[in-house]
Amino acid sequence: MAHSRDTRSHDAPAQASQQHAPTLQEEMALCEQGYTLVAGLDEVGRGCLAGPVVVAAVILPLQLPLADLYTRFAGVNDSKQLTAAARARLYDVIMQHALAVSIGVGSVELIDTCNILQATKYSMRDAIKNLAPAPQALLLDALLLPDVALPQRAIIKGDALCLSIAAASIIAKVTRDRMMHELHAVYPDYGFAQHKGYGTPAHLVALRQYGVTPHHRRSFAPVRELFGLFADL
Repeated sequence: MAHSRDTRSHDAPAQASQQHAPTLQEEMALCEQGYTLVAGLDEVGRGCLAGPVVVAAVILPLQLPLADLYTRFAGVNDSKQLTAAARARLYDVIMQHALAVSIGVGSVELIDTCNILQATKYSMRDAIKNLAPAPQALLLDALLLPDVALPQRAIIKGDALCLSIAAASIIAKVTRDRMMHELHAVYPDYGFAQHKGYGTPAHLVALRQYGVTPHHRRSFAPVRELFGLFADL
């Protein structure tokens, strides 16, 4: 297929209409244009002080009847609106029934070298590259990838409005949470299993008490300031 972009404007992220639950409206619009392999992408961990940023890409089996798709993926929603138990259950559902799932990871080193936004976009490109079959079009949560030659839509609050993006948000969240639990086993004093690397009061207290680990983002202000203090000692 030709790598032409969606005819709708991409000068700014599209504002999707409000929905009570994620729908397949955007996926069906792309299917009508001939794109049946539509990947939804979402990230987790952009605002954390520690750990990687994780991106998931999910292609749903859009060749199935709509009623079957909604039945198979019932309950899939913005990961932030779900309990940990619900996310874990839906993670298994998505892994079982999605046409393709892939992950892209932006390391702490990458984040500190090129900034969090560029590390997120790098991880998105990596997730797209790892999809098999390869996607024909992309649906993203509020970001665009101008250097990726595929039709794409950036949807504000896409994880709450678009089923493919919602599925990606669950895969990314569960994957990253499991990484942070593994990190907790190595650094139990920091509470990574509880706050997942976000800058909670408990995390900041642990940083002041125990110092900075190799998994903290030194380019982020709270860590940078503390790291500078320790570096001067």
